[in-house]
Amino acid sequence: MNFDWTLLAAPLAAGLLVLATHVPFGIEVLRRGIIFIDLAIAQVAALGVIAAGMMGWESPWAVQAAAATAALGGALLLTWTEKRWPDIQEALIGLLFVTAAAGGILLLANNPHGGEHLKDLLAGQILWVGWDQLVPVAVLYAAILALRTAFGKRLGHGGFYALFALMVTASVQLVGVLLVFASLIAPAVALRGLAGGRRLVASWALGAAGYGAGLLASAQFDLPAGAAIVCCLAAAATAALTVGFGRKG
Repeated sequence: MNFDWTLLAAPLAAGLLVLATHVPFGIEVLRRGIIFIDLAIAQVAALGVIAAGMMGWESPWAVQAAAATAALGGALLLTWTEKRWPDIQEALIGLLFVTAAAGGILLLANNPHGGEHLKDLLAGQILWVGWDQLVPVAVLYAAILALRTAFGKRLGHGGFYALFALMVTASVQLVGVLLVFASLIAPAVALRGLAGGRRLVASWALGAAGYGAGLLASAQFDLPAGAAIVCCLAAAATAALTVGFGRKG
């Protein structure tokens, strides 16, 4: 059976769009030493999506608002905890993640399709992304990158967390929690030995290769796309680390 490879164009574009923001934010997350913030905020955003479904909100804008509100609430909480208990911030981030995950399980406990909803939020459905979904996400990402470029360190912890929350809110609904984490961390860790613009370009290239290889593997072998891309990103990162690109200096 012949496969129409053009069907992968929109999913690949979604991946490249996610990388456009997640690569620079991933480098910043790694520099700050708050590796699991993306998982925590992504899971809180997913909890907002689940809550919107429980309340019968079907409008995409209503779901987006619920997810954004939840993510921003999580960001505000982490801003407060970083000021109050900076020495245990990473532990608190992990605790927020497991609490949000447990909350999602509880909310969907009596839903006959609960397992399927949790799987979709975790692994995403990138193969079903359409071009119409990418336009508003592209506008949001462009605004986030513009604010980050314009204000830089003047954003402070609160501003950084807020922009991060808005970015992750859109990303979770586009590609799922697992790909959000992999897109942020895999390129940033794999190429931390490079500096400046070289690191950004190389990280984008590594991420694009991971997304492309994962989508091709998914189509060729009928595998779940999100999981395949995560594994390809991890493999690419491992190869880069083995070669020595992850060695500082």
